[in-house]
Amino acid sequence: MPIQRINLTKGASDYPEALSTYDGSAPVYRVVLWPHRSLPRGGFVFFIAITCVMLTFPLLPLIGTAAIWVLLPFLVLTVTLLWVFIMRSYRSGHLVEELSLWPDHITLVRREPDGRRQDWATNPYWVEVVSHDKPVAAYLTLRGGPREVELGAFLTPEERLELKEELEEKLRFLAV
Repeated sequence: MPIQRINLTKGASDYPEALSTYDGSAPVYRVVLWPHRSLPRGGFVFFIAITCVMLTFPLLPLIGTAAIWVLLPFLVLTVTLLWVFIMRSYRSGHLVEELSLWPDHITLVRREPDGRRQDWATNPYWVEVVSHDKPVAAYLTLRGGPREVELGAFLTPEERLELKEELEEKLRFLAV
């Protein structure tokens, strides 16, 4: 599951600046989210190798004929495009969302694959965890302050609902 829950009790000095509160204390709850990748790097090499072998079999009877030179560029283009699009998918996997919760504020830091960073912070007392049925099932947002932000759009609906329940529990705990 592409969710990492971190129990921080020692202090926030070892963590990025967005994760430390004004007085330097550690968050009471922190969760790191990232997109799931079903094909690991080792599997990628194996997949490309098998694809090349499978595309070579139909060419074997054509060795020594002019027809091989007609088909070969298309097969090379197929493998090249497959490589490019899988690499593009891997780059999109560098997306990370970090949600940190302190008694006095909550922060959401989203790091895009291209290096851009988006920050959102508000008081947890005013935060509402909302699940919508559109644009996808169990679309999760945090509403608080002047804006509403999405959370874990790349997670499965079941993972989003689990995260929603967990966040609501933590927010209720802080409200007491």
